[in-house]
Parts: sequence; structure tokens; C-alpha cells
Amino acid sequence: MKLADPNTASPTLHRNLTLELVRVTERAAIAAADWRGKGDEKAADHAAVEAMRTELGNVAIDGRIVIGEGERDEAPMLFIGEKVGLTAGPQVDIAVDPLEGTTLCAKNMPGAIATMAMADGGTLLHAPDVYMEKIAIGPGYARNTIDLDAPPAENIQRLAKAKGVPASAITALVLDRPRHADIISAVRSTGAAVRLITDGDVAGVIHTASPDETGVDIYMGTGGAPEGVLAAAALRCIGGQMQCRLILDTGEKRERAAKMGVTDPRMVYGIEDMVKGDCLFAATGVTTGSLLTGVKFRKDNVIETETVVMRSVTGTVRYIKAEHRELAKFHLD
Repeated sequence: MKLADPNTASPTLHRNLTLELVRVTERAAIAAADWRGKGDEKAADHAAVEAMRTELGNVAIDGRIVIGEGERDEAPMLFIGEKVGLTAGPQVDIAVDPLEGTTLCAKNMPGAIATMAMADGGTLLHAPDVYMEKIAIGPGYARNTIDLDAPPAENIQRLAKAKGVPASAITALVLDRPRHADIISAVRSTGAAVRLITDGDVAGVIHTASPDETGVDIYMGTGGAPEGVLAAAALRCIGGQMQCRLILDTGEKRERAAKMGVTDPRMVYGIEDMVKGDCLFAATGVTTGSLLTGVKFRKDNVIETETVVMRSVTGTVRYIKAEHRELAKFHLD
């Protein structure tokens, strides 16, 4: 795994901020977990958003939301462009998904997480809330092993050759959507396997970084652009390759993207195009999945959480299991 050079990377993001990120995603996850299995996606998402916004207000940063809950007129908080933090400290860009997998949470299904990324100010891609083509693999392969514009079957063969295995040993992770029928068919035509997921492509992309543990070698398909930037932040910390392209198929989308600084609607973005500086990434489990254990509300009035937090400048990945005993701050009913 190739890590950023500590001698050239920006020192803006002090390592102490990693723990601040953990506190932010923990609080959002606990708020969302209170709505697990209750069938109300909007309530679960609102609880996570409100909790994340509250905790961000306690962090010593001059932060700006660049990936958030939507435009100012679409979201009351954590909207794109909103200033967050104590406005004292480093200027940072922030990408948030307070509850990735709202449906998973509402149905109490595996894999819902609360997640966010923080980077030097002006270094995160300002991606509009549109779909994005994505392909990703983990670290250890030659540059351009995969190609977003190559057919899915060719990418499988390329990866199999690079890995030194037959195509039948490759597993591709794909969101279970009708629009992916051709990708699924093409992958299976090579003899490779397909693992389908209903939601959660941030965690899905992260799974490619450790195929021996997750069984996932490659991620393919289209999903949300905001989730693409968050996934790129994670891979910038742990290594891997990712190529993405915004799907700007209407004049309104192209105009909106242009206002956010997108000058080439057909540009293929690599990880370094989406996350240019030092960055931090954190995710806390809401429901137990293959990446993280979900929130546990114990009978002794203790709440347990599990969080993964990463930093690009060092390549450090920490899994933090926490027990929370001061519960008043979570404002749970």
C-alpha cells in the first residue's frame, strides 16, 4: 500500500481531529439506531442529521459542508455550503452522510452506517447530488489496472490477470438495481461471481481494499456522487484505485454542476481528483454489517459503538469500540 509522504503532505489536519470525527459519527449513529426497524426512513435520517450537526458545532474547525444533505433550499441543516464548527481552527472541507442506508436502518437490515470525511479546505470535489459511474479495486495493483470506459467483462479479465487468478476467482460487488442488469450479466459471463447489495456503496467500495477478509475484489456500477466522494476519501487513506464520472444527463444537472465548479461534464475522476489533500475518514456502525458492528443499547444503561477512522497522511486505520455512560447528551427518548 502506497502511503502519502508525511514530509510533503499538508499538516493542516492535526491527528487529534481523528477523535473528534469519531465523536461526530458516534453521535449520529446512536441517534439513527434509536429508529432501527421502525419503518420510518425520514425520521431516522433526520435524527442522524440533527445529531451530527450538533456535534460538529463543538469541533474546533472552520468547516464548510461540500457534500451534504442537498442545497440550502432542500435541507435545513448540513446543506452544501453551510459553515460548521467553532470557526476557530483549520479551514476544512467536510463531506457527510449522517445515515448511509436509510432503508437498511428503517428495516433493521445489515450495513447502515454514519459516515463523514474531512479534508484541507478547497481539496474535496464539490459533487452535485446526482448519479455517478464508479469502479474501484483495492491496493497492490499497477496503475490503470481498471478502466471505467472498458466493458465490465474486460475489467474482470484485467483484474484476474493482475491478481494471477482465473476470472472465476473474482467477486464483483454491485448494487442490486435494474439498471445494473447488463453489468451483472457481463460479469457472470466471465465466470466471475457477483455479490449484490441493496444499499451502502461507501462500505461496498471500502470492502475492495481487503478482499481476503471481505471476499470482494472489485466494485462496479452507478450510485450517488456524494457517496463516491466519501468512498474516495476512504481509499485515499487505505490505498486502492477508483475511477468515477458524474452522470449529467440533463441541462439542469449540467448547469448545477457548473455552478459547483465542474468544467468538464465527461471527466473521469481518480481518487486524487476527488480528494486532493490530507484527509480523515470515519464511519460508525448503525446496524451490524460486514464492515462494522451496529450500536448496542445495553440493559445497564450503557451504549456500545464501533467506529473505523482513517488518516491519509499516515495510512493509519483504527477501529474504536466505545462504551458510553453519559447518555444525556444523546437526547434519546
